[in-house]
Amino acid sequence: MTIIIDPQSSGIAGNMIIGAFVDLGADADELKEVMEKSAFEFGGVEVTFTKVSKHGIDSTFCHVEMLERDHSINFKDFQAKIKDLKLDERVIETSLRIFKRIAEAESEVHGKSLDEVHFHEVGAGDAVADVIGSVYAYYSLGYDNQTIIGLPIAVGGGRVKTAHGTIPVPAPAVVEILKDARIVGGPVDSELATPTGSAIYMELCDETIEFIPTVKPEKVGYGAGRKDFDHPNVLRIIETSDIAESDMIDVIETNLDHLTGEEIGYLFDVLLDAGASDVSITPIIMKKNRQGSLLKVISKRSNRENILNIMFKETGSLGIRITPNLHRGVAKREFETKTFNIEGKNYDVTFKIGYVNGKVISRRPEFEDLKRIAQDSGLALKKLREMIQ
Repeated sequence: MTIIIDPQSSGIAGNMIIGAFVDLGADADELKEVMEKSAFEFGGVEVTFTKVSKHGIDSTFCHVEMLERDHSINFKDFQAKIKDLKLDERVIETSLRIFKRIAEAESEVHGKSLDEVHFHEVGAGDAVADVIGSVYAYYSLGYDNQTIIGLPIAVGGGRVKTAHGTIPVPAPAVVEILKDARIVGGPVDSELATPTGSAIYMELCDETIEFIPTVKPEKVGYGAGRKDFDHPNVLRIIETSDIAESDMIDVIETNLDHLTGEEIGYLFDVLLDAGASDVSITPIIMKKNRQGSLLKVISKRSNRENILNIMFKETGSLGIRITPNLHRGVAKREFETKTFNIEGKNYDVTFKIGYVNGKVISRRPEFEDLKRIAQDSGLALKKLREMIQ
């Protein structure tokens, strides 16, 4: 299963994440208790969940009301209090990483060390409730065992008043937190992405991409934002079932003009041994009419980094092109093993069988099996192939 966090239209905030998780099945009563108890040592909060309609979108609104606003604590003491909470160790550790992201962003923006950052800069009781609530719901739904994908975040625009004066939107801390993410301005003159929501997003997402990949949506949750706009102010989170990994490939390629034939042959074998699905070398004419070769590798996305590292190391290339998430038509495949008596000796041969719409379109013996039998029996490979068809 893949979980898609979609903040493309209305940004992201901690309470929106929690609302969407509740919409997807997290226990609201349990979350209320956990959030209020966790925030008690940080000024306290009161949490309520309500169903609301945002421009026709039925969604869950998580309202976190702070009970004490002038609460300040240095980051070291703050971490110690979080560690003392009576919660699952995974929830504590993940929450601490999220708060560290926020603290590091504030540290960078204000030119302070982490020891100098105070909790009124990191957040307050509502931030504790948002982070603990989001992480608790994340684990309760079993999402820690799933792939989490984040889509681009709408960050809003304009200016906003803060304790440090009027600052541009997105706020400097938000920009720091989202440095490795994809963001887009607008679609309204308002702050849409909060530091807390952004840090939760960055910690939970395994990757951030531009578009929804090829998946099958199964369940959708909507977490409502506090403000009302001319569009639905909701965060959408989608539960999906995955398309098989074999349906998703990367085509990775680079031009070669300085490797010998022996070196290219060696590279060919190394890439296949590293798990490449296919490797091809095509002669080409490069700039200045130089002869060269186009190295093209087909690989599963999960093996991308390994393949790239090998290509950089073995070729010395300064640039490698990737066509990611390329979807291809894949016939259903099955493997069948049969035993043949050849020259008085039994041999097992594995056949790869391809189906389309329930009909067999191909049935081919594996070459390595044929090669092994030919070497052992002394028969010609061509003759052997004819015998076992």
